[in-house]
Amino acid sequence: MTLAVLSSRALAGLAATEVRVEVHLASGLPAFHIVGLPDAEVRESRERVRAAIGASGYEFPSGRLTVNLAPADLPKESARFDLPIALGVLLASGQVRARRRLESLVSAGELSLTGALVPVKAALAIALGTAGMPARTLLLPAESAATAARVPGLQVVGVATLAEAGAWLAGQDDLAPLAPAAAQPAPAYPCLSDVRGQPLARRALEVAAAGGHALLFCGPPGAGKTMLAERLPGILPPLTEAEFLEAGAIGALADPPLPLGQRPFRAPHHSASMAALVGGGSRPRPGEASLAHLGVLFLDELPEFGRQALEALREPLETGVLAITRARHRVEYPARFQLVAAMNPCPCGWAGHPRRACRCSAERLARYTARLSGPLLDRIDLQVTLPPTEADALDLPPGETSAAVRARVVPARARQLHRQACPNAQLKGAALDRACVLSPAARTLWRDAVAQWDWSARAAHRVLRVARTVADLAGAERIDLAHVAEAVQYRAATG
Repeated sequence: MTLAVLSSRALAGLAATEVRVEVHLASGLPAFHIVGLPDAEVRESRERVRAAIGASGYEFPSGRLTVNLAPADLPKESARFDLPIALGVLLASGQVRARRRLESLVSAGELSLTGALVPVKAALAIALGTAGMPARTLLLPAESAATAARVPGLQVVGVATLAEAGAWLAGQDDLAPLAPAAAQPAPAYPCLSDVRGQPLARRALEVAAAGGHALLFCGPPGAGKTMLAERLPGILPPLTEAEFLEAGAIGALADPPLPLGQRPFRAPHHSASMAALVGGGSRPRPGEASLAHLGVLFLDELPEFGRQALEALREPLETGVLAITRARHRVEYPARFQLVAAMNPCPCGWAGHPRRACRCSAERLARYTARLSGPLLDRIDLQVTLPPTEADALDLPPGETSAAVRARVVPARARQLHRQACPNAQLKGAALDRACVLSPAARTLWRDAVAQWDWSARAAHRVLRVARTVADLAGAERIDLAHVAEAVQYRAATG
């Protein structure tokens, strides 16, 4: 044949859009053109494909080769189109005669000059985008295929070289679809027993983990704010299979890719720009907020972050999605992260300390606290003030282990998923009313607290969500007075 048509995938955010790879071979002076809005990486495929075909025992055809990546108005990036382009050249030149159904095949992979296939970063995203289509087979580099095989409803074939891919397509090599990769061992997170003292902060961390709530620690230097935040992933429930695929797909886009099978923990420096935090660039890439999807985003020294960058987090804290719009296209990345932040009570750090004097003027302190807007603080469910570390704190016995705390968090989260199919932090509207049934005494306390501290409706509802989580940790069906009292204390210190 002189025309070959194969299918591949282009990424727009995490959406894997179908791309038809049309390869046409015509007589004329030797030429090799790639059209269809390719970027530099795709245009460079010409040299990789030419060398890989020769190194694989085939002949590069002499004639006019035109490769069209359709639809033409969709930007194409990445070297993952090398494999379908090379297979299209072999099919169009008649060196490989397909014995497989091309209309049910999706292929992606980068070629080295030797004809070997290089793993693709977006294997899980491509597999998730392909799985929704009936009777599809995904052809990937062998190192990427085992991970992609975890996506249900999809046949995944792994090949190591272009020659092996050509032989499989021609029916000369019968490669069986791969079995899903084995689950990775549980990661070793820092243990919560390392934290000595700070019982209120430890309890707040447990409540945050159980309900997926945002958390702010405020305290003097050395109080343990960072230490506590780093131990949050170790008490979170394990990822479900669906969460594993979703987190793995977005984590593969990081540089370097994030480890599979564990909840991400991202801790950007306070000098990070808005684009670094929420994503951006001329070719939009995910930021730290999206890379922390289904994990923890830790912002240390919260007031030192740029105000514009912090305000950009308000939308994903509510919706769990980040939309990045450019002149020519718009992409969306998931950003359902759990925010944990830490800050000092003042610029010097010693405001309110019983033994050290604060050196900050009233004006300097006002400027410091004004860096955090009311709408942003409104979206943080638990706001805990840590006392300074006492001199005998190092002599205290080790605290409760992460495993013991996690043993309470996991069933509490399971109750939430069974009741409303989401963590308590995501409750809204009618679902919030159904889940948060209060006793008369609890409702009275809640209403009195709302009036006393003049909380907004958003803050009042967030206190209800926290109270629901406290009740779930206690195994209670109804929210009682003690549950609301605990939830109120996590908010009353800051209003």
